[in-house]
Amino acid sequence: MEENNEKAEIFSQRVRAGKRTYFFDVKSTRSNDFYITITESKRKFKDESFSYEKHKIFLYKEDFAKFLDALQGTVDHVKSELLTEEALAALEAPVAETEPSFDDELKWE
Repeated sequence: MEENNEKAEIFSQRVRAGKRTYFFDVKSTRSNDFYITITESKRKFKDESFSYEKHKIFLYKEDFAKFLDALQGTVDHVKSELLTEEALAALEAPVAETEPSFDDELKWE
């Protein structure tokens, strides 16, 4: 069973975005079909402890092209129709990723 779990996750990429972190993971099924999971993880504080609120999307290979087209179309619409020139310039400015402090590290249990 452990061998199957190791094989299930093939690739992973993390994107830190303010208080949220996004994980893009490529996984495989038992029949060697591939799919992507996109997970949004956000730290929630309650009293003196915290937990992670997670939302996940499963994207199957037959939907990759349609998903990319819709995502690109949506981003293009926001950029061309909704943002001011100043907001667009700020959005497209390169952002240096800083090293997170120990407190910012995500812990998967």
